Amino acid sequence: MNSHRAERIVKAAIAVSVFLASAAVWWPAQAARIKELASVQGVRANQLTGYGLVVGLDGTGDQSTQAPYTPQSLAAMLQQMGVTLPPGVTMQPRNVAAVMITTELPAFAQPGQRLDINVSSVGNAKSLRGGTLIATPLKGADGQIYAMAQGNLIVGGAGASAGGSKVQINHLAAGRIPEGATVERAVPTPLGQGGVMQLDLNANDFTTARAVAASINEIKGPGTAQALDGRVVKVRLPAEPGEMVGFIADIENLNVTLAKPAAKVVLNARTGSVVMNEAVTLSECAVAHGSLSVAISSTPVISQPGPLSQGQTVVTEKADIAITQQGGSLVQLPAGAKLADVVKALNSLGATPQDLLAILQAMKSAGALKAELEVI
Repeated sequence: MNSHRAERIVKAAIAVSVFLASAAVWWPAQAARIKELASVQGVRANQLTGYGLVVGLDGTGDQSTQAPYTPQSLAAMLQQMGVTLPPGVTMQPRNVAAVMITTELPAFAQPGQRLDINVSSVGNAKSLRGGTLIATPLKGADGQIYAMAQGNLIVGGAGASAGGSKVQINHLAAGRIPEGATVERAVPTPLGQGGVMQLDLNANDFTTARAVAASINEIKGPGTAQALDGRVVKVRLPAEPGEMVGFIADIENLNVTLAKPAAKVVLNARTGSVVMNEAVTLSECAVAHGSLSVAISSTPVISQPGPLSQGQTVVTEKADIAITQQGGSLVQLPAGAKLADVVKALNSLGATPQDLLAILQAMKSAGALKAELEVI
């Protein structure tokens, strides 16, 4: 009797273990590495900008009458090269364009490294295709020069015009120079000062901050990391400076199990886009949706003067405006505990994305939509 009972217990334990294994397969925990969730404070890029000239254009440069700064910049550059223009001479070059150069100086960049740069027209140049950027200093927010830019532009577009007709593909007023800038000065990056490193989470979430600290403490020992708030995690670095890079590399590749995010619906009022995450739920409610359309038609009316009246023909317009409103029946939406149920309920309304913007806001005000609304 005891043997049969023990056999039943073993079979039940096997069944439970199989069920748990299948549950782990069907409902996997969502995980991400720390490098996708946070960044090391101080390790960041710096924006660089510069003003320069692009030469060698095929008659598609700035018009000096509407962009007087272009010939002024050209005259200043020629003067630095020893060419002095006679007084009263006004240049009207058509092969030169004033441009702005932008790029990012990565963290730990050293002198001599190359950077990709973007070149954009600031005048009325028709095209930068085929142009060459003259040596231009790139400055940071502090006004110091950190890189020098020069090179031939790559413009991903084409255009042609003749007889008042014009054909254009893509954008011609901006281009790119791969490895077009050379770093001249390095930016000191503070890392590990005081034996402590700070991890800044990409999103403010207390659960994620606690999970990041717990994951680090599990591998590197208790007390290594401490979550200060929903965005900042302090990490104690090793005493040996040579071990710091390997220590940070190990931390960045640690997996963190993510909790279910807060319910949020993002609305784009300009495009009508609606995006919601998996945590959005819907309580039972009723919605009435109707459409409103406005039609405007204009008809020209010609009034002819009488014979020998020396009058003039007058052309006026007659406008007809019609407003049509279509009523919508009251639709009952069932409660939805899953994202698929919420999508199915909203699709049953037959509303356009623009109408959904107003419907979702009204459902939020009524307490039926369990989510945070964010309008971008």
